[in-house]
Parts: sequence; structure tokens; C-alpha cells
Amino acid sequence: MNRIRSLAIGAILMFALAMLAQQNTSKPGSAAKAAHDGGMPTVDEQLKVLTEKLDLTGDQQAKVKPILQDLHDATVKLMQDKRLSHEERLARVRPRRYKANDQIRELLSDEQKKKLDLYLQGPHPEMHGNLTGTTPSPARPPQL
Repeated sequence: MNRIRSLAIGAILMFALAMLAQQNTSKPGSAAKAAHDGGMPTVDEQLKVLTEKLDLTGDQQAKVKPILQDLHDATVKLMQDKRLSHEERLARVRPRRYKANDQIRELLSDEQKKKLDLYLQGPHPEMHGNLTGTTPSPARPPQL
């Protein structure tokens, strides 16, 4: 059951980054950012969202940021590897996402874990980009 939950959370997080990438392309200067990291939100943007949604404390933020940074760096590196297919990129980033999810959950209170679960059930386009370096169409349904 935990494995299924982790898989679902990972898939939802990937979709959310894709949606944020789409929103970022309309902001000034976002074209350079999208070219650099494939449209992924910055670590600070992700941390801000988690802080708002989960009411993270300053101590939790300090511990979550390096986890997000490691995940972000690994994802950007994979996105820049044009030798990999979209499926290969997804396959390589999923374990990193699951690991980051588990690490972050360890830092949360029971109440924050419940908030995270609720947040991940709905659309949350502000958390993830995509692994192709392109922006998906808005009519595209979430991929689980």
C-alpha cells in the first residue's frame, strides 16, 4: 500500500511541475529559465509552496530545502540528457522523487502528513516541470 501511495505521489508531483512550467512561460524572463532547467520551478518556489500548504516551520524549511535541491539538480541533469527517451527520464527520476518524498515525510508532523496527502490528491501545478524540456498542452490529462 505504501508503495502504491508513493507511486501515486511521485506521479502527481511530476504532473504538478509540468503545469508550473506552463504557467512560468508567460512570466518575463521565464524563457531563459525554462531553457536552463526545462521549465521546472526553482527550489525556492517549491519550498514556498510546501511552506504555505503544510505550514512548515523554519527548522523544517531548512531541512527540506537540501532535499528539494538534490531532487531538482538530478532532475535538471536528466532533462538535459537528450540521449534518454521521455520514458527513460521518468524511470530514472521516479526513484529520486520517491526518496525525496520519504525524506520530507520523515520531517513532518502527523497533521502535516495529512495536509500533504490532501494536497497531493488535487491538482497542484506549482510543484513540477516536465522531463522533456517542453511545455505540455493544458488539455492533457494527468498521467499516473
